[in-house]
Amino acid sequence: MRSVTLADIFIHPIAQKYLKRSGIAHAVSVAYHAYRLAIQFNVSPDLAAKAALLHDIGHYEWYTDGQWDYKKYKENDIHAIKGAERAHKLLIRLGEEPQNAKEIALAILLHTDSYLPEGTLKQRPLQKVVRLADEADEEPGGKHHYREMSDSLALKKIKELDEKIDQWLQYKPFEQFGS
Repeated sequence: MRSVTLADIFIHPIAQKYLKRSGIAHAVSVAYHAYRLAIQFNVSPDLAAKAALLHDIGHYEWYTDGQWDYKKYKENDIHAIKGAERAHKLLIRLGEEPQNAKEIALAILLHTDSYLPEGTLKQRPLQKVVRLADEADEEPGGKHHYREMSDSLALKKIKELDEKIDQWLQYKPFEQFGS
């Protein structure tokens, strides 16, 4: 049994604030991609969907003269670092198992290498799933962050995903999954 659901996370005021900043439609879509990929990679779909839902909550709004400045974002962004910290704190507050909160935060931290000066990351399976899920939903110029979705539709989709995860975990015990 999961101690924290995606719906619990989504309705929390902190999640609402930062999910709206980075795009609710993108977050929900990436959570669905992560669920599918988690099954494929034999990773916990619960941890993957949670990390995917929260993967961009560290975004800062990079604007110049009232317009989104993608170049400035690409040059200065450290959203994965800030997002990992925010997600960890939020998950602990909500009652997530501390080890799960840590794994989710690490997956958020390592979902992109955009903040590294050079090189690539060696990722564990959960981290790879979240990166691939994010990449599956990306659009040129960061447009994926601006797709619209109402809070009510997002919550409905998140609850449906919670049900899918619960059903999957009934048949596949959590212990079989790596992170």
